[in-house]
Amino acid sequence: MKAHHDQHFLIDPHAVNRIADLEDVQGKKVLEIGPGNGVLTRALLDRGAIVHAIELDGLLCEQLEVTFSEEIASGRLTLQHGDATRCEIPPFEITVSNLPYSASSKITFRLLDEGFRVAVLMYQAEFAERMVAKAGTKDCGRLSIMVQTYAAVQQCFRLPPQCFSPKPQVHSMVVKIFPRDPIFYIQDRRLYADVVRALFSHRRKTVRNCLRGSVGSMLGEEWVKRVIATLPEEILQSRPEALYLEDFATIANIE
Repeated sequence: MKAHHDQHFLIDPHAVNRIADLEDVQGKKVLEIGPGNGVLTRALLDRGAIVHAIELDGLLCEQLEVTFSEEIASGRLTLQHGDATRCEIPPFEITVSNLPYSASSKITFRLLDEGFRVAVLMYQAEFAERMVAKAGTKDCGRLSIMVQTYAAVQQCFRLPPQCFSPKPQVHSMVVKIFPRDPIFYIQDRRLYADVVRALFSHRRKTVRNCLRGSVGSMLGEEWVKRVIATLPEEILQSRPEALYLEDFATIANIE
């Protein structure tokens, strides 16, 4: 069976309870992205959460409206039909979500911009591993740098394919994300994000060539010239995967 909208629904009750118990949600405003068939939604409501659920699939929304009619009427659950990568998201304290695999990166970056106290999120295991890859190592990438710049990540547990329907081809992993201020000062968050994206778009090239190759598409020509004239040769000759968080901040903070 093919996953509709890239959603693999949790069917293992033990796994659902493990996820729902990772944070105390009693009386908290909880955002759930991709509620699907509602099993995690039910677990959160049973634990006293005030849930705002965003679901892309219109048919699933209709089914959820029937299943949770009482909770919706009482205000304990708000159901929103929309795309979590772009629709309006109300303020929330915690998010607990089984994210669609294909939208994991976009949604994660968006959540970090929105702000929250803690996130309990499920990803493909490989994706979760990339999130915690250390800066300066070959496994490090744009995801690693952007997440670790603005948050601390704790890996909680893996789930095998048989916990889902339809079964994915890979294992999944549940993580907790704790937002924090950057360790190194960042003058312009948007420019910083553009710099990280530009460098990892050409990760096999040197920093100098990455910057030059991104002129016009991601970075301004005059700014790139100033950066190349200012940075030490050691950084300019490095590949992006060899840089540390401080190096990305140093590049982005050049005026």
